[in-house]
Amino acid sequence: MSDKLLHDFKLNEQINIPALIKQVVVRTAKTGKEYLAIVFEDKSGEMEGMYWGVTPDEIKVFVPGVIVQLHATLQIYQGKSQLKITNLKRLSTDAEFKPSDFVAAAPIRRQQMEEEINQILFSITNPEWNRIVRYLLQKYHEQFYNYPAAKKNHHAYTGGLAYHTLSIIHLAQRIGPMYPQINQGLLLAGAILHDIGKTVELSGPIGTLYTVPGNLIGHIAIADAEIVLAAHELHLDENSESILVLRHVVLAHHGLLEYGSPVKPALLEAEVLHQLDELDASIEMFTHAANQTEPGKFSDRIYALDNRMIFHPHDLE
Repeated sequence: MSDKLLHDFKLNEQINIPALIKQVVVRTAKTGKEYLAIVFEDKSGEMEGMYWGVTPDEIKVFVPGVIVQLHATLQIYQGKSQLKITNLKRLSTDAEFKPSDFVAAAPIRRQQMEEEINQILFSITNPEWNRIVRYLLQKYHEQFYNYPAAKKNHHAYTGGLAYHTLSIIHLAQRIGPMYPQINQGLLLAGAILHDIGKTVELSGPIGTLYTVPGNLIGHIAIADAEIVLAAHELHLDENSESILVLRHVVLAHHGLLEYGSPVKPALLEAEVLHQLDELDASIEMFTHAANQTEPGKFSDRIYALDNRMIFHPHDLE
């Protein structure tokens, strides 16, 4: 058995490693026989594979969250890395194998992220924004510090939501002194709450899926509803200008209607948050793609980056 991880293997290399099933879709081939399209995961990332000739019993066994011994060959299909699976065996979740062992985590400890964000709260001097932020962080405390920021694209690992939020906070703190016309408290409150809806939209860090509310409503609308509910609980006027601008900053953070925001940024702080969110997500995706690509070669095409391939240069001085 190899000590390698999924993304350590080269083209046509034989794979025999334990891995976590993250996603499974049952499909039907042209022959009428069912097969499984499976996304496997370990701490190096995720990779898709096709399991042909699957039996009805195997369809019931190989579900998200299950740890398997994966026998496969790494191939390229339509320009993307794909596993040709030869055999799968379910492994027991005993002391040796736990699902959390196969899920990547944020590069800094949860305690550090909590301490930093708690300190940031003192910089939000508007009492209404401060109370709403504290209320929602307390309401979704476990999810906020444990969930990924996305199912797949960026910061898709345990603690990724808090780490992505903290990264945007750091960016906001850097540009604040350069642009004194920015309301720093509003920008920071928006940064903390902009993805709070993902605590409801996503199922958790292991075998991450979209929930029913996530599919039907989406994290932006969920976040706005949570702000309104918090205002009610705190006996604040949801239609006051103070609350409305906070809601706007959160609602507009995707920038464009076609990207999921119901409104375009109409405030400086909303535009800045949108740009910082884009910047942090793009840097994460570029970095992740380069780390999984050999120097001197291009990555697989990345849908979230306009289907671009990312080049990994050799060491540059």
